[in-house]
Amino acid sequence: MVAAPAAVAVSVTAVKLLPIDEGLYALRLGELPGGSAEIGGMAVPAAHVSAPFAGDGNGVEIVASFPEQGPWIRKPGGTLVVRAARAGGYVLITAYGAAPAQHDIAYDLRRLDGPAAANLQTAIPTGAGPSDEVREVPTEILLHIERAGDRLFPGRGWVGALGRRMRIEAYSIRPTAQLAPGDIEMKAFLPNGGETPWIPGGILCGTRGRGLPLIGFAVRMTAQKSDQFEVSYQGSFFASGISETQRNGAPCRARIADDPLEAVNVRITERIADVDPDEIEAADSETARPAS
Repeated sequence: MVAAPAAVAVSVTAVKLLPIDEGLYALRLGELPGGSAEIGGMAVPAAHVSAPFAGDGNGVEIVASFPEQGPWIRKPGGTLVVRAARAGGYVLITAYGAAPAQHDIAYDLRRLDGPAAANLQTAIPTGAGPSDEVREVPTEILLHIERAGDRLFPGRGWVGALGRRMRIEAYSIRPTAQLAPGDIEMKAFLPNGGETPWIPGGILCGTRGRGLPLIGFAVRMTAQKSDQFEVSYQGSFFASGISETQRNGAPCRARIADDPLEAVNVRITERIADVDPDEIEAADSETARPAS
């Protein structure tokens, strides 16, 4: 009888139990503290994310994880999409290292749906300078989704079937204030190197009924509006997960070739130049002065 190999000791360096209310969330873990090592073939530090107490289906479901698939997060950190049922639930984060130590786990939890969905937009910074202010332009986004057809969404936060692996085949963005649809332009990337030309906003960009998923997209302002307005965007892909933020016409694509797009997060902002408070006060005084 062959003896089993001796067990290898791995230290637990941090444990955090997060309560989560009903809704869909992005849970981002920052870089894990501690020196890098390998124990029994396992690279540490590493973190395991689980949803305890969910045996009845009423707790928390881990929908997707990036950049790796599965519940393990490597040293650089990563993002998970989690969904909590009506009663809410908990997410348990356990970090492991090579030596006994006590570390904190840096994390950020942002809601992707409901009234708090706008919180996610803080993850998409604009190119404005430190002294500039920005004002968001409201939009509507039309997505043609496989098996679901056309779906119209308010353009706030993530729209689409995030974490549900339903392919977007076409999209359209229409500003509902401040801009005309023709002030923005869109492009779609298709499998096997295909792509559309730049198409004005308000027109469907992509295909219907051909079974061709989008594998990337890009959005930009027209030249006449690019000095005053900026667009920033991310995509969520089946295997590659959530992309880096792109801006002003740069292609938003997955890290894996021909990886289908399942959700988008698009934000259009207007740059507002600084105004002298004394000028504002003077203007207010002039407006308040009674007519002679």
